[in-house]
Amino acid sequence: QLLASASYDDTVRLYHEEEDDWVCCATLEGHGSTVWSVAFDRSGERLASCSDDKTVRIWRQFQPGNQEGVACNGTDPTWKCVCTLSGYHTRTIYDVAWCHLTGALATACGDDAIRIFEESSAPGPPTFSLAAHVPRAHAQDVNCVAWNPKEPGLLASCSDDGDIAFWQYQRPEGL
Repeated sequence: QLLASASYDDTVRLYHEEEDDWVCCATLEGHGSTVWSVAFDRSGERLASCSDDKTVRIWRQFQPGNQEGVACNGTDPTWKCVCTLSGYHTRTIYDVAWCHLTGALATACGDDAIRIFEESSAPGPPTFSLAAHVPRAHAQDVNCVAWNPKEPGLLASCSDDGDIAFWQYQRPEGL
């Protein structure tokens, strides 16, 4: 079981429980500014992070002896950035949410917009494409997005404008 934290020092830190305490087991570096939020995928083997640097990074856990040949320290797994989503956001990304039902990834942004990304099913390294963009989802910065854990496509968002909004996302045909 892992706990992930976002930080003002531009990193993501991962912790595991050891003797009734949480111990840092990995520090993920790669963002160029404050990391605002993190979200695990359904498997817990991947993590999305979003930042003031206007990027989303996808991190993957690699176990010792993995097929990809990623080096690990002894019997401990290692985490590597396997994908960076850049060029989609014009301001700070405040939140990221991974839908555990569909695999869609939603972002809340300082440009008042919500974006949803879908992962390609092609073999090889993961790639994500922009599947939906709501440019004026709110009148001010969007601070948070959250998927409904039981109803596929139902997304909630909140903003500096004081509103909470609900959105019904329909996956594009062919995904």
